[in-house]
Amino acid sequence: MSKKVSDKILERLREWGVEHVFAYPGDGINGLLAAWGRADDNPRFIQARHEEMSAFQAVGYAKFSGRVGVCAATSGPGAIHLLNGLYDAKLDHVPVVAIVGQTNRSAMGGSYQQEVDLLSLYKDVASDFCEMVTVPEQLPNVLDRAMRTAMARRSVTAVIVPADVQELDYSAPGHAFKMVPSSLGAPHYAPVPADEDLARAADVLNAGEKVAILIGQGARGARQEVMEVADRLGAGVAKALLGKDALDDDLPYVTGSIGLLGTRPSYELMTGCDTLLVIGSSFPYSQFLPEFGKARAVQIDIDPHMVGLRYPFEVNLVGDARETLKRLLPLLDRVEDRGWRQKIEKDTARWWEVMERRAAVDADPVNPEYVVHALNDLLPENVILSADSGSAANWYARHLKLRGAMRGSLSGTLATMGPGVPYAIGAKFAHGDRPAIALVGDGAMQMNGMAELITVAKYYREWEDPRLVVAVLNNRDLNQVTWEMRAMGGAPQFEPSQSLPDFPYAEAARLAGLEGLRVEKAEDVHGAWQTALAADRPCVLDFVTDPAVPPVPPHATLEQIEAAASSVLKGDSDRAGMVRQGFKAKMQEFLPGHRHREDRPGTEDGA
Repeated sequence: MSKKVSDKILERLREWGVEHVFAYPGDGINGLLAAWGRADDNPRFIQARHEEMSAFQAVGYAKFSGRVGVCAATSGPGAIHLLNGLYDAKLDHVPVVAIVGQTNRSAMGGSYQQEVDLLSLYKDVASDFCEMVTVPEQLPNVLDRAMRTAMARRSVTAVIVPADVQELDYSAPGHAFKMVPSSLGAPHYAPVPADEDLARAADVLNAGEKVAILIGQGARGARQEVMEVADRLGAGVAKALLGKDALDDDLPYVTGSIGLLGTRPSYELMTGCDTLLVIGSSFPYSQFLPEFGKARAVQIDIDPHMVGLRYPFEVNLVGDARETLKRLLPLLDRVEDRGWRQKIEKDTARWWEVMERRAAVDADPVNPEYVVHALNDLLPENVILSADSGSAANWYARHLKLRGAMRGSLSGTLATMGPGVPYAIGAKFAHGDRPAIALVGDGAMQMNGMAELITVAKYYREWEDPRLVVAVLNNRDLNQVTWEMRAMGGAPQFEPSQSLPDFPYAEAARLAGLEGLRVEKAEDVHGAWQTALAADRPCVLDFVTDPAVPPVPPHATLEQIEAAASSVLKGDSDRAGMVRQGFKAKMQEFLPGHRHREDRPGTEDGA
């Protein structure tokens, strides 16, 4: 039997080392599906419940494996459904290749069923490379460039293959005019800045007396070098959310996350420093960086298109974080006065005490902060964590101490709802021997997570370690938006938009053949985590949590918290009073407006 174009697609993916394709079937890729049958399902076809979930699974796979994630979908609606997950990859700089079907070439332009102008549709999300294969000889070059570009530029690429082209006999490009032969492989390289730029950066950093370092996911491969630079400069290290697993949270000078979901010591690190070094991060919120003109700044990023953003950097270094820091280290002077570092470590230690107290605040029925805080001591050393957008992301950012080989991620830049569970599924196909935990709100669970429990049930027996724990923070509220409304506009909860129906998530998991536990008392939280992490199958933990626990920003004042608490439910003064008084009594060290001014010389309330 002759080799079809569809056979060559799968063969070429195998040659690129692709082991999984996250996909959903449809007649626009029937030729490809038939080829999968002929190829004995190699690379493996991983069936999600929805094409958006296929894309999210490819993103999770790519984030946690360091390899290219590949997803596939049919023409028309299938290709459209991929888009949200692909934009998640694009904005978080994750290499993903989408292979999508299209109607037959003879039908194009005829308003045919499921005919969508995919080249125009994908023009933005796959702006680095998006091509349609119209003849067999075009295939290897298009697919090779899609793979190579996705890796080199850490971006989304797309290959569109009309249904009739999939069925054509494959013919390789020849040594002829307007033929474009191709080859496999993407070279490994680590660009470094010029020596004179490194010297300029060293001059700026050596002149600083209070140095702050901000790292993102681009610093993940430079853990040792970041620690050495921080020690040499007596600096504190804050982390953008996508870089949460780039450096251990139990290091005394690591202040944790930065931004609205960040920590108080990270906020004070930025407001108090006179010099800033940003490594591998495009953290978008400049209001959480030092005031313009207050700090001199240096940036290191591998992408020349991403330098100079967010802050008036004095020196921009384009290069691989690890190799750049290796060359920078010999040029840096050791700071002998460790007063700044000691302040950072004291503030950080105080913060973790505050987090423990916040987790201990009584709530009705369970404090969501306690749910996540209680997980800290139980985290397996090789765990992979995903968090969904919403208030769950706050608790992930602030309460969990990632260390060593632990990995964690979420939708950092798109901040879309729904990737928590499919990320964890992608992680399990990347590392079937490691446990995974997804922290999701009930809104995200209802949006995307419920159906993907079926996917989990279908595949978990193949994983060497079957543990995948989905922790649902069930507060019957779209909580992040509710609190944003209260904090920004002083508005009470708008029930028609914010209130969610309760649902028996644990029971649904059991119906799917998984484990499931519903937790309605604080004293049962710890044991529930232990049970889930000891289970012989994936488990859903339905934590019934209090929607009145506020995801307080690091710069919040007591007055802002009281105003938000007072608007929890207008007319329910007892409830609002309980929230207000409970946090007022137990968060004295957290809220700057309620701390003794003599302990904080030179600062203003709420600064």
